[in-house]
Amino acid sequence: MRLGGRLQAAIEVLEAIEQHHKPVANALKDWGSSHRFAGSGDRGAIGNIVYDALRMKLSHGFMMGDDSPRAIAFAVLLRQWNMDIEDLRAQLDGDKFAPEFLSDQQISDFQNADLSKADENVRADIPLWLLEEFKQTFGDDWLLEAQALTQRPSLDLRVNTLKSTREKVLNSLSKSNPEPGDLLPDSVRITAENGPDRMPNVSADIPFAKGWFEIQDEGSQLAAALTDAQKGEQVLDYCAGGGGKSLALSAAMDNSGQIHTYDNDRRRMAPMIERLRRAGTRNVQLIEDDETLEQLKDNCDKVLVDAPCSGTGTWRRRPDTKWRLSEKSLGLRLNQQKEVIEKASKYVNVGGQLTYVTCSVLPQENDAIVADFLSQNANFETVDLTQKWVELTGRDEVPQSHTGLGILCSPKRTGTDGFFITTLKRNA
Repeated sequence: MRLGGRLQAAIEVLEAIEQHHKPVANALKDWGSSHRFAGSGDRGAIGNIVYDALRMKLSHGFMMGDDSPRAIAFAVLLRQWNMDIEDLRAQLDGDKFAPEFLSDQQISDFQNADLSKADENVRADIPLWLLEEFKQTFGDDWLLEAQALTQRPSLDLRVNTLKSTREKVLNSLSKSNPEPGDLLPDSVRITAENGPDRMPNVSADIPFAKGWFEIQDEGSQLAAALTDAQKGEQVLDYCAGGGGKSLALSAAMDNSGQIHTYDNDRRRMAPMIERLRRAGTRNVQLIEDDETLEQLKDNCDKVLVDAPCSGTGTWRRRPDTKWRLSEKSLGLRLNQQKEVIEKASKYVNVGGQLTYVTCSVLPQENDAIVADFLSQNANFETVDLTQKWVELTGRDEVPQSHTGLGILCSPKRTGTDGFFITTLKRNA
């Protein structure tokens, strides 16, 4: 497919998302299923246009004077892919599959638009109702932090030290131009490029099949590392999902001790069976019933709670969720978070630690939840993570949350997804 066909396809996908409220991944999959002639390069380019458009939907609409799927798709090529208007016109000219080109008035509006005059949330590309939350969380850096969430994310890998080393993984993936991660000694990063090129499918490579690495954002790797699980300990991964952090904990514990992996939606843990086999993990036990879970009360040295949340920290990877999030759905998450941290705390033994994590940057899901929990549980206190942070990352500057109750990672601060991480110690 030429550029014109790819652009038109992206417009159609954006229209399906807008009209039928489809998640972006489903909309792209549906388009691919009905257009099987499109090659992997075509699908990758179309997906890049769609994702880029959704990341900067508001500012694209302002610059174009039009927030229709067609307008913001053109804006991607002009603003994010840095294409010259006349060069773009030449590439689309004569392509029968290309959308109608911009009118002279639209071109003039785009060239004369001044984004600095747009509303604050438009410049930030965030919903208006979350503007104050970003200001509260990030202070004077709120705009730069929000804009960092509009950029393409890297592809991060965690080296599985049970089977490999970072040097071996770097060498095995050399065709994809991997680099050592910025924060952790066992992380690898493949940087995203602008334009049509898609990320390499490293999960199709032999080293992945051998269990040498897992795909995991470095912020998520940090959350597991800051849990500080030690060899021989009893550890509970309470909201395990697909189990990525359980695998990281297992490697950190060198397959010793015991990791109890639980999620109230058992179906989410199903992929763990194959992941455990591939990783060579022997100290992870999947908990499938509440009776088994009950036996762990007061018996765990470390409990990790990756709480259900709004996912605002993952907007680079899932930009459509930014526009679907509502005050109602956030309220439901807050109730779940209060419930889950309270339940998880019951499994911590005296002297043990509870690590609470979200992939959110919103203060009410992070600091506020922890403050509320501490106010009702006098036998818990916060643990200063400064020394552990410096030990792990080699960085003296710790990205504290705005209240100091935890660490807050973000694309601007740490080059990762947004993650809030705090550790609480049970004293009695």
